[in-house]
Amino acid sequence: MTWDRGARDTRIYAIIAVFVIIVIILTVIFSGMSFSHAYVDATALTDGWRENPAEREGDSQWFGGWRSITYAFGGTYPANLTVTTYKTLVLMNEQELQQKTTEAIENAIQQGIVVDNDTMITGERLLQNEHMTSYVVYGGTDNSKSPVEQIKVIGEVWNCGTAGISVVCIGIAQITDNEHNNSAIDTTSWYKIICDSEGTFGIDVQGTDGLIDNVICH
Repeated sequence: MTWDRGARDTRIYAIIAVFVIIVIILTVIFSGMSFSHAYVDATALTDGWRENPAEREGDSQWFGGWRSITYAFGGTYPANLTVTTYKTLVLMNEQELQQKTTEAIENAIQQGIVVDNDTMITGERLLQNEHMTSYVVYGGTDNSKSPVEQIKVIGEVWNCGTAGISVVCIGIAQITDNEHNNSAIDTTSWYKIICDSEGTFGIDVQGTDGLIDNVICH
């Protein structure tokens, strides 16, 4: 009798253990399918900048997925910023983040964007969300337009451990208006993308309303 009772207790404990494991697995799966995503604080969307709902994209998988939001500025010197969130089982390492940036820039190249590798600038900075990021900046041209226009490009990445996500920002701004025979360089929309309170890119690019500097991820 004692042996039977012990065997029965063992089976009960085994069933409970299996049930707990199943619950944990399901929790991980469903938390991966529904994850928070990074976005630009609405208070920073000034001077004609707005989200383009038509360019919202994403995909959910069992253990994560990705989502992207694009913000655009129209007019004579158009610009856009795409904020993409990646949810993976394990946070991306630096190399994987850089690869995502490269892939995003290569995708832009397929749309007619040409970057000048000789103008590449890399570095790190601290955003208002208290994350240290890595960035790469290029000068280049938009060859999809006639006449060709000069542009500036930034790719910036970081991990948000609090939310368990990785963030990739790609910003592109047109700084010439050759279409209207205007030789002036206008960096207003470019500065709006990269501006931060520390003046990382220069004293004339210092402020608290920069788009990437106002990305909320947790």
